[in-house]
Amino acid sequence: MTAPPPTRILLADDHALVRRGVRLILDGEPDLTVVAEAGDGAEAVAKARAEPVDLAVLDIAMPRMTGLQAARELSRIRPDLRILILTMYDNEQYFFEALKAGASGYVLKSVADRDLVEACRAAVRDEPFIYPGAVTTLIRSYLERARQGEPLPARAITEREEEILKLVAEGHTSQEIADLLFISIKTVERHRANLLQKLGLRDRLELTRYAIRAGLIEP
Repeated sequence: MTAPPPTRILLADDHALVRRGVRLILDGEPDLTVVAEAGDGAEAVAKARAEPVDLAVLDIAMPRMTGLQAARELSRIRPDLRILILTMYDNEQYFFEALKAGASGYVLKSVADRDLVEACRAAVRDEPFIYPGAVTTLIRSYLERARQGEPLPARAITEREEEILKLVAEGHTSQEIADLLFISIKTVERHRANLLQKLGLRDRLELTRYAIRAGLIEP
């Protein structure tokens, strides 16, 4: 019987060295093959539009567009595409955000050599994957919230505000942000003011620190 063709993977990470290491892991498996690479979330979305891929493996913290932002966009334009989030952050909030963004798994870079292949295969089978160490913590946290009648973690800011915050933290001017997002400077300034008010912050420096803590940019 002929073996099915390997799963075609799009790999997105802004560090070429990380991509090389992850690619070695994945290409070493007969049922997996990396067919496209991207250096940021926006490039990943463009590649997924243009090339036939079955699975996207996205780093969380990337320039221009984060892995979570890319996952949301990909879920909209390619609902058939399976998505995995690859991250350094052992963080419950990111995990829930990843699920809400349409990802079926969350893999820590520190144990990618152990977990990533299994996570890819689970995603192809349309099964969720979370790294083993997180299961107990997440279930305990979820049950505690349910017991106390609390909702799951809410988003502090909207998707558009998140886009603006990321670009501000990366050092873009209001004019550059307006050009990138095809909106007016006045709209950019209004979003910036809303962000400062919502988050209780004072200036660009504090916005940048918040963006780092939120995993939108790397320190």
